[in-house]
Parts: sequence; C-alpha cells; structure tokens
Amino acid sequence: MKRIAVFPGSFDPVTIGHESILRRALPLFDEVIIAIGINSNKTYYFPLEKRLAWLKQVFRNEPKISVTSFSGLTVDFCKANHAPYILRGIRTAADFEFEKAIAQMNKAQAPEIETVFILPVAELSAINSTIIRDIVRNGGDVSQFVPAGISLT
Repeated sequence: MKRIAVFPGSFDPVTIGHESILRRALPLFDEVIIAIGINSNKTYYFPLEKRLAWLKQVFRNEPKISVTSFSGLTVDFCKANHAPYILRGIRTAADFEFEKAIAQMNKAQAPEIETVFILPVAELSAINSTIIRDIVRNGGDVSQFVPAGISLT
C-alpha cells in the first residue's frame, strides 16, 4: 500500500512553517497531497486560486507533492484519495489540544486513518498565517515569513 498523506489547511497564506513541515515529512511518505479546505462559513483573506498557485509554485520541483482543494470532511477526502494518513504541524500546547481533539474525532469516524504530527523547528514555531495576514493588512513586510518567490501584495 502506498503511504499517502493529506496535509489539510487553509494556507491563508502559505508560510515557511508550512513549507518546512512538508519538506521534513517527504521522507516519511510516498506521496503528500496538500489539500486546501474550503469552509463556506469561513472568510478567507486570499482567494483560493492564489493559495493554490502559491503552493504549486513552492512545490513545483517536488514530484511527491500534489496540490488541490476540497470541501467537506478531511477523512472523506482521505478515503476518496486512498490516503491513510493526515499530516499536521503543531506549534504550541494550544495547537496540540485542538489538533488532538480533531484527530480523535477523525479516528472515531475513520479508524483506518492515522494522524501524524510534526513539530516545527524552533525558529519557525512563532510563524502562523493569522499573524502574517495582520502584518500584510497593516502594510508590513512578510517576505521573511513566506516561501521564496511568494509575494502577498
């Protein structure tokens, strides 16, 4: 069986933290599907098309990574894509509690799917999309926090 992982998120925007987690996860899996979740109850700062394009650009030279979007439950997306793993990054204790609850609910719905957590490298643990969006809204420079070649302006 292929070791396929789904890395779900909003990636609003993609950060060097996301990039680091994905690059460090590549040796663990045969394939990683970056899946931008679409939640009709959530308002996104950057349009879906831009987020898809950014992720495709960042990982254009990684044949094991594909990028797509989905709506609905992550476990249903995993089943449809024959992915027995969900990949998640955890920065803080608060992240852990939130992600643990989601992982346990996912496990209850789909016992065959495992969630794999990867911790960020220490110097990237403070970076998150919410803070990046706030910096962008206020005209700040976020170039050091997003992957090379990505412009959020």
